[in-house]
Amino acid sequence: MVRMSADERRESVIRAAVTEFSRGGYHGTSTETIAKRVGVSQPYLFRLFAGKQAIFLEASRRCCQDVTEVFRRASEGLQGQEATKAMGEAYQALIADDPEKLLMQMQMYVAVASAEAAGDSEFGEALRAEWMEMYDVCNLAMGAEVGETTQFLAYGMLVNVLVSMGFQPEHRVWTGFYEEVQPK
Repeated sequence: MVRMSADERRESVIRAAVTEFSRGGYHGTSTETIAKRVGVSQPYLFRLFAGKQAIFLEASRRCCQDVTEVFRRASEGLQGQEATKAMGEAYQALIADDPEKLLMQMQMYVAVASAEAAGDSEFGEALRAEWMEMYDVCNLAMGAEVGETTQFLAYGMLVNVLVSMGFQPEHRVWTGFYEEVQPK
């Protein structure tokens, strides 16, 4: 059996954490569950990460980075409406093909709000920085049109909520969307 390096093991922990946190959220997921999924002991897990919050933070960062990269690739060489349409379609494909990405985003928003309510602003600051990178990628692709970027991301958040709640594509709630935003 080939032994994984610490970096490879760390990567496997992040992937497992996305899976587990996307399903159970921050408070509903134990580090024991993540360790089991990876096949390591909890003490080993804590040699790789300082604690549960550090694991969640890395899983959330990865999710944000993955979404940002989807937007970056989709809009490459495009501007304005072409970029907007390409990013919207790419995001729909991402959450259709990998629902954990959507669920992890939703869990991330809840965890940040919960941490902020408890007086922990550092956690949110780190994740807001990742989210702002995504915002900047979208904004640049749209020709630095702040209003369009805001509308695109607002629609995206509404898509997140409706998909998370299980609204099927044929449901009337989708009829107010732009044609390119409606799920297929």
